Amino acid sequence: MRINFFALHFALPFLLILSDQVVSQPLQSCRATLNNDTLVLENNLIARRFRWNNGQLITLNLTDKKRKQTWDWVSKDPDYAFPGHATPSGKGELATRQIQRQPNQTDHLEVSVTTRLGTLDVRRVFRIYPDLGTLSCTFYLRGKPSDEWQQAAGQAAAGLDFKNIESQADLNKRTATVPAMDRLALAGNHWRARAVEFADMTDRNNTLVTEVPYNLYRQPGFLKGNLLWLTDGLTGSSLFVLKESPVSVIQLANPGFDFLVKNGSVQTVGAGILPTDLSETDWVRGYGYTLGLGGATELEGLRTLRSYQDAHRPRRADRDEMILMNTWGDRNKDTKIREQFIITELQKAAQLGITRFQIDDGWEWGKSVNSATPGGSSQDIWKNPKYWTPDPDRFPNGLKPVIDAAKKLNIELGLWFSPSVDSSFKHWDNDAQTLIGLYKQYGIRTFKIDLVQINDKTAEVNFRKFLDTVLAATNYEVIFNMDVTAGRRNGYHFMNEYGNLFLENRYTDWTNYYPYWTLRNLWNLSKYVPPQNLQIEFLNKWRNADKYPPGDRFAPANYSFDYLFAITMMAQPLAWFEATGLPAEAFRTAKLIQTYRTNQTRIHAGHILPIGDEPSGKGWTGFQSVVTDQDGFLLIFREDTPFTKAVIRTWLPAGKRVSLQPMAGAGKAVEQIVAQAGKLLITLPSANNFALYRYTVLK
Repeated sequence: MRINFFALHFALPFLLILSDQVVSQPLQSCRATLNNDTLVLENNLIARRFRWNNGQLITLNLTDKKRKQTWDWVSKDPDYAFPGHATPSGKGELATRQIQRQPNQTDHLEVSVTTRLGTLDVRRVFRIYPDLGTLSCTFYLRGKPSDEWQQAAGQAAAGLDFKNIESQADLNKRTATVPAMDRLALAGNHWRARAVEFADMTDRNNTLVTEVPYNLYRQPGFLKGNLLWLTDGLTGSSLFVLKESPVSVIQLANPGFDFLVKNGSVQTVGAGILPTDLSETDWVRGYGYTLGLGGATELEGLRTLRSYQDAHRPRRADRDEMILMNTWGDRNKDTKIREQFIITELQKAAQLGITRFQIDDGWEWGKSVNSATPGGSSQDIWKNPKYWTPDPDRFPNGLKPVIDAAKKLNIELGLWFSPSVDSSFKHWDNDAQTLIGLYKQYGIRTFKIDLVQINDKTAEVNFRKFLDTVLAATNYEVIFNMDVTAGRRNGYHFMNEYGNLFLENRYTDWTNYYPYWTLRNLWNLSKYVPPQNLQIEFLNKWRNADKYPPGDRFAPANYSFDYLFAITMMAQPLAWFEATGLPAEAFRTAKLIQTYRTNQTRIHAGHILPIGDEPSGKGWTGFQSVVTDQDGFLLIFREDTPFTKAVIRTWLPAGKRVSLQPMAGAGKAVEQIVAQAGKLLITLPSANNFALYRYTVLK
C-alpha cells in the first residue's frame, strides 16, 4: 500500500488529509489542522488545540466533544521540557500519514511534529484513532544534549538527585532538571488524582498493582505509576494519562517518579532517554503517553482506556487465542525433553483440550543457564552456530516428528527462545533469522521470549529490532509470549504490541502456588490491563500436596481442577504442568475446557473488568466481560466462605432487568433487577465454586 506523506516547515491555513488515498469513513474524523499559529488534533470525540510556537507546542485547551466541555489551559509554557533546551530555532515541521489496513495496527492518523531546540531535535508522533476519546504521543530525539541536561543526568546517576528535599530552592531545582513529556495546565482547586503503580518481576513480587490517591495542592506531589487518573471534584469529569513505559522502578533514565502534580500543572516526566543515548544522525525513540477522556463514570473511563489498549494491540482470534501447555511448571526443567516424551505429552494434552503445546528450554542444542545440565550459559550464544538447532540426542529426527504428531492432534507447537543478551543484543539479527527460519521450516509461530535484560537504550532499540524483524518477515503471524517474571523488561504498557505476557512462575514444589493468589493478581491487573493479553497459570494440584502446611485451607488440593482452570478463563489459560503427570480424574476438566474453547473468542471480545471483592480466598469475586451495552459474560467465584448467597457489585446498569444464563460451573438461570451500584444477588451452593454466565440486559 502506498502511503502519501505531507511535510511542511510552516503553513498558512491548511487541512492535513490525504486526498488521493481512499480513506475509510471512520478515519475521516481524524484530522490535524494548522491554521495560522493554531494546530488542532481531533476526531469525533476529542480535540486538543495548541499554539504552534514553531513546533514547540503550547496547549490552549482540550475539548470533550460528546459532553461539550472544554478545559482551558492556565499556563503559557510549552507542553514538554528538556533541561537546557528551551527556545525553538526554525519554524518546525508538520507531517501526517494515514495508517490503514495494516496487519498489526488499527486504522489511525499519525501526526508528526518536529522542532529544533538549539542542538536538540525533538519529534513527537501523535496517534489519533476514530471513535476513541484519546490522543497518544511518542517521543523521538536526535542531536547533542545541553550541558545542563548532562549535568542533571550525571547527578541523578551519582545518586545526588531526588533525595531529601529540604527547601523550596531544592524543590524548584529538582523539577527544573527532569525531562517532561507533557503538561496538563488544568484550572481549578479541586482536582483529585489517583496514581496506579504496577510491578512485574513476579518471581519477586506478588502485589502487582498499587493505587495512591492524592489531592492536588499548591506544592508539587511526586507520584509513581504508569497511570494517573484525574477527577474534578466540582464537575465530576475525569481525564487519564497512561505513561507508555516499563513499570516505574524498571524505566531507563528513571527520574524517580512519573507524574509531577500540583494545582494548575500535571506533568508526565521521564522520557526514557539519557543524554548519552543521543545520536547526532539517528532518531532515538523514547517513551510516550496517552491522554484520555475519563467521562462521567468510572466505567466510561475504563472502557475508553481498554478501547485504546485494544486498538494499540489488536487481537486476532486465530493467532492470539490459545490454551497453552508448557511442562516447565512441574520443575523437571529440561531433563525429560526428547522426541518420545513430547509426543506422549501431546497425546495427553489433546485429551485435555489443549490447543498449543510449547517446548520450553531444552529443545535446543545449546544449554542455557537454567538447564539441568551443569555448565549451561546464556552468554556468548553465537559462538556456537548450532546453539539454536534441535538437540540431536533429544530430537534425532529434528522437530518434524513432533510437529507432525501435533498437527494430527490439532495442536499447534510452540518453542521457548532466549535472545542473546551479549552487548545489548548486538546479535539481534541472528536471533531474528533463527525464529524466521523456524517459522518457515516448521510453521512455528508461538515463541516464549525469556531471560531478557534491557539495561540500556541500545538494548531496548536492538530488542525492538529483533521483534519487528521477525513480525515483518512472517507477515505478523508470529506471537510472542513475553516473560515478565524477572529482569529488566517491558512490563504491561510498553512494547506490548508484540503478543501476550507470561505473567508469573508459580510452583507447588516451593508452595508458592495458591489459587487465590493467582486470581488476585489477575483481578487487580484486569482493571487496567486487558486480561486477554495475559497468560495465567493453572497447575497440577495433586503434586506436592504434602508440602503444604497441614490445615492450610487455601492449598491447591482443596480446589477442584475445574476451579483452577476457571481462574484462567478471562485470560489466556496456561497449563503449567506435564500432562503425563496428571491423574485420570484431571481429564474430567476436558468438558469445561471444551465449553470454554467454544466461547473463548466471544468472551474475550468484551472489555473484561473485575467485579466483587478483591480475592482473599474467603470472599465473593469475579470478572465481567462487557461485550456490548446489552450483553456480556459474568464469571463469579465463591471462595471458601460459608455464605451461599452474596450481593456482588458489577458494572451492570442499575434499575435494569438482566437475564443470567449459566454456561459452566454451578450457577442457575435467573432474572433480576440490578440494584444500585450494579449490585446482583448471586447464589452458589458450595464453597470454592464458580459460575460462568452469559447475561443479557432486557428492555
